[in-house]
Amino acid sequence: MVSTVELFLATTPLVLAGVLLVGFLWPATRAMPIAWVTAVLVGYFVWQMPLDWIIAASIVGGMTAIQILWIVFGALLLLYTLSQAGAFDRINQGFARISDDRRVQVILLGFFLSAFIEGAAGFGTPAAVVAPLLLALGFPALAAVIAALIGHIIAVTYGAVGTPIIIGIEDPLAASESISTAITGGGFTVQEYSVEVAVWAATYHALVGFMMPLFAVGMIVYFFGDPNDRSLKPAWEVAPLALFAGIAFVVPYWLSAQISAEFPALIGSMVGGAIVVGALKAGYFVPAEEWDFPPREEWPTHWVGTIEPGEVETDVAPHKTGNEAAADGGTVNPKAADISLFRAWTPYILLVVMLVITRVVDPLPGFLQGEPLTIGGTTITAHQFIFTTTWEGILGTSLSGGIEWAYVPGFWLVLCSLIAIPLYKMNGAEVKAAWYEAGEKLVAPFIALVFVIAMVQIMLQSGAHAEGVESMIFVLAQATANTVGPLYPFVAALIGALGAAMAGSNTVSNITFGGFQFEAASQLGIPTQLMVGAQAVGGAIGNLVAVHNVVAALATVGLVGQEGRVIRLNLIPLAYYAVMVGVVATVFTYVLFPTLF
Repeated sequence: MVSTVELFLATTPLVLAGVLLVGFLWPATRAMPIAWVTAVLVGYFVWQMPLDWIIAASIVGGMTAIQILWIVFGALLLLYTLSQAGAFDRINQGFARISDDRRVQVILLGFFLSAFIEGAAGFGTPAAVVAPLLLALGFPALAAVIAALIGHIIAVTYGAVGTPIIIGIEDPLAASESISTAITGGGFTVQEYSVEVAVWAATYHALVGFMMPLFAVGMIVYFFGDPNDRSLKPAWEVAPLALFAGIAFVVPYWLSAQISAEFPALIGSMVGGAIVVGALKAGYFVPAEEWDFPPREEWPTHWVGTIEPGEVETDVAPHKTGNEAAADGGTVNPKAADISLFRAWTPYILLVVMLVITRVVDPLPGFLQGEPLTIGGTTITAHQFIFTTTWEGILGTSLSGGIEWAYVPGFWLVLCSLIAIPLYKMNGAEVKAAWYEAGEKLVAPFIALVFVIAMVQIMLQSGAHAEGVESMIFVLAQATANTVGPLYPFVAALIGALGAAMAGSNTVSNITFGGFQFEAASQLGIPTQLMVGAQAVGGAIGNLVAVHNVVAALATVGLVGQEGRVIRLNLIPLAYYAVMVGVVATVFTYVLFPTLF
């Protein structure tokens, strides 16, 4: 049992990071090294972590940072390649045929496309892909990141084809003898129980998350509209479309969760997106007047980073989108005229197909993660450096790290970039410019990500070096549960959000706190399914303010250093989601479903 002083000290890395990032708006490149040093000191002097364990945990963080940067590099490379080729100009023209209204684009791209990519890939890919796309369409960089992060949250619980449920909930519960025995005693197998958890998580999301398209639009029009006349009126003008979009998503999303955790996000986004696009093309829900951002010269400097909206800074002359060219007499990339809309989208279509296949079609997922593949009695062993780089027992500890080069979306983003070269008949200067710009943008996020995730790993692994010692993160969650008592259902999702905010992963949050949520519910005599389901939802919403997710998203739009602003703004949808899920969980627990297992 930790003392009050130890509990207070366990919070200091988090509090310090929050104060520096959100309070003083320090860039993560400055704030996170200080937070990491604080975690090192607390781990060494309070949690008695040996130096080799601290260094090993930091190395794990560094390897994770490299894996995330591999995704960011791929997303940037695809962005610059398509921009150089003129494909983004053609994509922009395609959206203009549906609507030039920025609010509609937030719903179609920021919500439906982000949710689809999250369902297919996870790993922070939605913001890394959709934020640059919105930027290329003429969105301020900061607005593009906000829209992409908010839009994909409802899908995170089922990201990477159900990984947070299958790997984050099912496997850890099965590995715990006491929990698996309790589940069996309740009349379930662990797999059946995990499906029940997925259903309740989808229920929370459906009841709360259908508002997210409207929420995303409201955030964009209020904070990125006329700075002299902030108003939500433009959001209310498209409220029927936004609510229709939310309902069109959550109905197939919830229904598919009854069967499996792999496809709710994919099915919800595909079915819902098709319905909404069809309705718009038929003339339904089309805004009476188009809404756009203020003129470019009126934008505050913190809205835009090193990549200008609507164009890409390269050694080759930049091109403006159709919208900007029409506004100021400029011209679009002349190559865009020779690219069909389907061909312009082809690299992204291929990306989604590849990601789904490599996560669904056995035995590809295992093979790409380094497992042997047996074909016709012949075993093929993947070359470990090409497919995965692993370090088992780092510095003699039990900690291990790895980089899944071919499994994570970075490899497939780079591959699609290479396919785009002959597809668009690009010349050497265009290819060189795309690769140079993509590489140049990685320096600042590398520094921030390494220290962010190293700090997280120290806090997560602070109890692993000795028997009977709980980690800083677990201690914080346990103290919360003990303090709130019967009000626990109201804060269950917040505990999951804490884990995801620190680790930047719903899966890691579920692994860390899924068993804790089960045990806490059992001790309080309340339904475990509802609390573990709330954990799965909390692990999703915590991604809104996960520092390294924010850094990765900002890196793709050239805006590293504005992490505090993003987190400050995203606290608004986080508060809405956490409070509403807390209310629903409390009502479910004590009023509607008190007899559930």
